[in-house]
Amino acid sequence: MITVTVNDKMQKGYVYDRVAEVGDLPDDFNPTVTPLEMLKLGVFGGKYMTDCRAEFPEEWFAEAKLNPNRYNANLNLFKVRASNNLKYWQDNNYLRDEDPRGWFQWYCRFYMGRRITEYDAWQIKRWRNIKRHLTFIRNRFDVTDLKGSPVRRQALLHWGVRVDGTVSYEDLVKAFN
Repeated sequence: MITVTVNDKMQKGYVYDRVAEVGDLPDDFNPTVTPLEMLKLGVFGGKYMTDCRAEFPEEWFAEAKLNPNRYNANLNLFKVRASNNLKYWQDNNYLRDEDPRGWFQWYCRFYMGRRITEYDAWQIKRWRNIKRHLTFIRNRFDVTDLKGSPVRRQALLHWGVRVDGTVSYEDLVKAFN
């Protein structure tokens, strides 16, 4: 077990334990990319995770597309804005004190081994519900046609699901089964 103390712009003195092995995910949660891969591919306009490097492995940031000053959609894999701002998530009660930055922060901490049973189940349920975006793409476009719904593709990537032709549609569907 590793105890982590967080002191960044959004949390001061938050303490949690990493009780599971890094990357040990339950059978019902199968993102197609790791947090490291997400940061390298380009998510959240590069604005996310710019002040909390001390909490996560240094290699996550070696090739991460980040911009600490402002959101830049050109840093996203699909070069589009596909996320609401922090205020939207706060106003809709999607954030908890444990992870004031939202789902991706939860995923990073979960991937690193933190476990909070009921909270984790809620976040995994939210993740499973994003399959609807994959179904939308599949019903209207060839999954490998990157011009088809880039905003939904980028949104899926924000949730750990890569839909750019590198993962087959069959494997994408399996991720949610």
